[in-house]
Amino acid sequence: MQLFSPSLYIIINNFSFIFLVGDKDEKNNFKIIYEENIKIDGIFYNKILDYEKTYKFIKDNIYYLEQKLNYTFKETIIILENFNLSFINISGFKNLNSSQILKENIYYILNTLKSYVETTEIKKTILHIFNSKFILDKKEIKNLPIGLFGDSYSHELSFILANKNDLRNLKSIFEKCNLKIKKILVKSFIEGAYLANKIKNFDTFFLVEIKDNNTKIFYFENNSLKFEQNFNFGTEIILQDIKKITLLDRSTIINVLREFLFDKELINDELVEKEYFKKEKYRKIKKKLIFDIVNARIKEISEIIFSKNVNFDFALKKKKLCFFKN
Repeated sequence: MQLFSPSLYIIINNFSFIFLVGDKDEKNNFKIIYEENIKIDGIFYNKILDYEKTYKFIKDNIYYLEQKLNYTFKETIIILENFNLSFINISGFKNLNSSQILKENIYYILNTLKSYVETTEIKKTILHIFNSKFILDKKEIKNLPIGLFGDSYSHELSFILANKNDLRNLKSIFEKCNLKIKKILVKSFIEGAYLANKIKNFDTFFLVEIKDNNTKIFYFENNSLKFEQNFNFGTEIILQDIKKITLLDRSTIINVLREFLFDKELINDELVEKEYFKKEKYRKIKKKLIFDIVNARIKEISEIIFSKNVNFDFALKKKKLCFFKN
């Protein structure tokens, strides 16, 4: 008989905590047995603003969860969706002079780069370190080149860091709730690793997630999360543009957009049908006007987050795969 031994995961995003509990079945398959998304006002835009309120919120929800499952949790895995993360990509070098690359050479580069980041970013803690690029004699290779011969070697590491005080606050709150933080993961990395595993032979891509009032983009290269950025605008800004110009009710705009075929060639005088005006009086509005408003704003957004974003200059030199998520 298999013992009931579930794992607790807590996802922290801008405005809520997502409590997830997973367990393995008799065939050792992992499945989610509990999920609850709860809004909280103790955390706002990646900062714990009210320690006591956040503590009480977590304590009460953990108690409820343990009573429901008849199980006492000792530890949890924290997944950070947004928490003022920093990203550093840095390379170390080794002159080989036709000699062989040894493990000691690799360890020396890794330790040197890690020490440099820890020294320069004294207010931050390293959450993840990725081996993101290996270049031997100016040629990029897929795996660690231990045992190979060459003249020069470059090794790139990608670091994800979080503010030390933010992590101390989190650790303190969970310890007060008698929960040890087993591990802290970054949600973007989990999503990137999932996509890379699902879509074989693609380990380098962008992912853009657009919600109502915020947008996130991250870049995944060689199975490493190299950078992510958040923006405080989303699809709502497009709805507001349409409303401002057409004076249509928000619900009418949503009804129209749900049926809008953006790949269809529109006739200049084609009007929005009366059937979409359910909460307001019918007015003659050209479909092309709405299309042009949406197209103009999407173009502007894509330039801000992607093509004209200086943070991604290093990644745009070659064509990359891009996924969109809502």
